[in-house]
Formats: sequence, structure tokens, C-alpha cells
Amino acid sequence: MFKGSNVALVTPFKNDKLDEETYIKLIHFHIKNGTNGLVPAGTTGESPTLSHGEHEKVIELCVKECKGKIPVFAGTGSNSTEEAISLTTHAEKIGADGALIVTPYYNKPTQEGLYHHYKAINDKCGIPILIYNIPGRSVIDMSVDTMARLSELKNIVGVKDATGDLDRVNQTIKKIGKEFIQLTGNDDNAFEFNKRGGVGAISVTANIVPKLCSDFQRLSKSINKEDIGEAEKLNKILQPIHHAMFVESNPSPVKYAAKLLNLCDDDVRLPLVKVTDKTKNIVKKALQSAQLI
Repeated sequence: MFKGSNVALVTPFKNDKLDEETYIKLIHFHIKNGTNGLVPAGTTGESPTLSHGEHEKVIELCVKECKGKIPVFAGTGSNSTEEAISLTTHAEKIGADGALIVTPYYNKPTQEGLYHHYKAINDKCGIPILIYNIPGRSVIDMSVDTMARLSELKNIVGVKDATGDLDRVNQTIKKIGKEFIQLTGNDDNAFEFNKRGGVGAISVTANIVPKLCSDFQRLSKSINKEDIGEAEKLNKILQPIHHAMFVESNPSPVKYAAKLLNLCDDDVRLPLVKVTDKTKNIVKKALQSAQLI
């Protein structure tokens, strides 16, 4: 279920409020353009600055619009275990297909603390859970050994790996097996990640070029040499865009790109701000290189 090109969905705002009309249009834009799954209320969806009501609302809307079309695995992580349980059980209740749960940020738990955090969530819900390992934002890096322990629990099915360490793919397969889902959280390493045994990505770039990303993912997992060659071509086209999306803190650049493509406005919530003129030029050049504008 969780493979291919999955979009870490932006949350559009208008006058600092959730822009529901645009959000629904974005969901259907992705369904139409071959996106394999959607991840609402993640980092790219500005979950840290969503109110609890907004957090639940964006997941509810996504589940409602996607039902029976593509899977939704909701961002339900928190550095409070009880809050993560609450968000995850809510996502399950409204019909989400799974949950993406980030390692607890700021608290700096030990590996044992990480294990018990996820076990507590696992024990309270009945939907698949993807671990989100992103040391660059959370400071904590979950070890492969801890992940292996968690994989023995009923609901822990995989990981979104944003460590940037491609050797983790091999280490995880060796320790846990190929059935444990591995999705990259780094758009720029997706080609090599898949070569090593990954099955897809949770992508920022796919917000603005869903068909390119979906085609790339499909072709990169083919056993046909011609398909792999096409995937390499798409990878070269996508790399400047991947780079441009992270010149400043995500999701400010991708929201600016979305504005250029008339998908949504570029409003973000403090402490994030809109991108600088220098970054705007980088984003524009990247989109121009792919003949998108």
C-alpha cells in the first residue's frame, strides 16, 4: 500500500486560516496526476503551527476526498506520547490508512525511550505506523536495532528515512528484512535509495510536479533497462528542483513554487517566512529548467 510517490502535502492558508477550497483542489490535483499516496499534517504541512482543530481537520478532509482512490497516512507525531496517541487514534477513527509518526523532538529520549514511545502508540491503535526518522529536525536518530525491535510490534510497518545515509537501507534490510517498508524522505537520493531496496518516497517536490515524481518512481523500480534509463533522465530533470525546495526551510520554497504554478498561495506561518528574492530566483530557474514555467 505504501510505496511509490507519496506527497508530503502542503497546507494552504488564506489570511492565516486554512484555505479549505484550495486544499481540496490540491488533493484532487494529486489524485489526477498519479500520486500514490498523501501525507497530510506532516512537517511540510506545517503541523507545528496548526491548532489541534486544524490538524484534525486537514486529515479529515484528506481522508474524505481520497477515500477509495489513494491511501492517506496522516502525520500524527508529537514529542508528547499522549498527544501522539490522541492524534493517531483520531486518524484511525476517521478512516486514515496509516500514520506517519516522527521521532520525539526536543525531549532527546534515549533509544529505550524511543522504543516505549512508539510501543505506547502501537498498543493504543490498530492502523499501520511508519516511523519518521529525521535527526536533522528532531536531533534524535533512531538506530536500526531499535527499529528492529519496533518492527516486531503489530502496527509498525516501515520507516520514512530522512537521515540521508543510504547505507541505512542496506542495514535495515539485513536486520529486519525486505518486507519492512522503506521510503526516503530525501528527494535527492530517491534513485539510489530505490536501487538499494527502498520502495518509494514521501516527497516535498511531488507537491508541484506529481506526475514527474510518480513516473520517476514507477520507472526506477522497473527491471527493464529502458525504463531505468528513462528514470535516470527524469532524475536529472528533478535534481535542480529538489535542490531548490530546500534552499530555505521547508515548506517556504515549495509554497513559492506552488504559487508560480497557480496551485496555492505562498503564505506560511511564523516563525517561518516567505522566501527571499534570491531564493525566488533559484526556484524560478529550477522550474524553468524543467520547462514548467
